[in-house]
Amino acid sequence: MATLIEKEEISKYEIIPAFVDKTGYWSKELNYAMRLGNEFKGKTSITFETTQGPRSVSTTVWSVLGNYIELKGGTIIPLNSVIDVHF
Repeated sequence: MATLIEKEEISKYEIIPAFVDKTGYWSKELNYAMRLGNEFKGKTSITFETTQGPRSVSTTVWSVLGNYIELKGGTIIPLNSVIDVHF
């Protein structure tokens, strides 16, 4: 079970690759989340892997940049660390 954190806390964690790399799958899902955030101001819950275990954040996805996602406020998370996404 992931620990819920604020997006401002992400920089305090060392983000590592998830046990299973689903970069291609999450890229498609997060492109939808980006549209949801940019057009409708909807938030997305993103769970990602860190050295302290899974962490989850509820935020707006601003862009999907190749192998990374950029959140509101400029925070970047590598796609290969994403474990789960909920809209």
